[in-house]
Amino acid sequence: MADLEQLRQEAENLRKKIREARMAVADSSLAEVAADVPGVNRVSLRSRKILRGHLAKIYAMHWATDSRNLVSASQDGKLIVWDSYTTNKIHAIPLRSSWVMTCAYSPSGSFVACGGLDNICSIYSLKTREGNVRVSKELQGHTGYLSSCRFLDDSRIITSSGDMTCALWDIETGQEVVNFSGHTGDVMSLSLGPDQSTFVSGACDASAKLWDVRSGTCRQTFTGHESDINAVSFFPNGQAFTTGSDDATCRLFDIRADQELMMYSHDMIVCGITSVAFSKSGRLLLAGYDDFNCNVWDTLKGERVGVLTGHDNRVSCLGVTEDGLAIATGSWDSFLKIWN
Repeated sequence: MADLEQLRQEAENLRKKIREARMAVADSSLAEVAADVPGVNRVSLRSRKILRGHLAKIYAMHWATDSRNLVSASQDGKLIVWDSYTTNKIHAIPLRSSWVMTCAYSPSGSFVACGGLDNICSIYSLKTREGNVRVSKELQGHTGYLSSCRFLDDSRIITSSGDMTCALWDIETGQEVVNFSGHTGDVMSLSLGPDQSTFVSGACDASAKLWDVRSGTCRQTFTGHESDINAVSFFPNGQAFTTGSDDATCRLFDIRADQELMMYSHDMIVCGITSVAFSKSGRLLLAGYDDFNCNVWDTLKGERVGVLTGHDNRVSCLGVTEDGLAIATGSWDSFLKIWN
């Protein structure tokens, strides 16, 4: 026991050293540096389209790279692929397990994936010869629910899970290639870096970790949140990322500075954050909240510059198109809305 206590003390001392090293290089703040930058005018986005068709809470959505199609997952047991221009449903895929928590569109547009309380990541092929959608692979290996998944390409996908790990899979063989372990709580979200060699994960241990895709090692750990991190999203240039947490704040972490740059919060906001995304330039940060709203923040100033209202239940997911021209929000009210 004495050994354990000694190790705990040693770990705490190392943490203290890291904190001191971070403080030593924090010669300025983002707010100070951005003081001369003109503020953003009030952002008012209109709801242009409503995608109706799900019969229960929507839990996840993801845009295709063509900025036109998107996939959504609902606990009505359906995965729907939509054409956002016409609001038509391209595919409605019945799932084996209706307890779905995440979905993803592959960069090529040929596959979609989903998973949830079944602990399995199911891959569906959209481009079959027969024209029907079928399960092309079921990736089994996680011992907890699947919280998030993102394709690297048509043959590789990364998943995060309630078993406190993330995994890189070879879709062809169905095998787990790399395991990413280090979190001490359920991993809730992941975001791929623009170069796809790294990804960041957010977990219920209130920390975010930066991982090397190839080696499986954790490069950096970022702390500061006071509760579970539900969502993470890379900054467009790949040098920073944002997190959204149950502590009612979003935070911006810089990878090179190895620390938090900005916190986005408001006295009037007391509910948790479910989802986060940046505008194409990175100047705006969009966050979905449990209070049915989506708030728009000025990334540099930390000020709230807009609110998207219109859902009748919590905003569970949101995404910005690749071309940066539209935003989609999905909600427990069973609807998706397209804004610009």
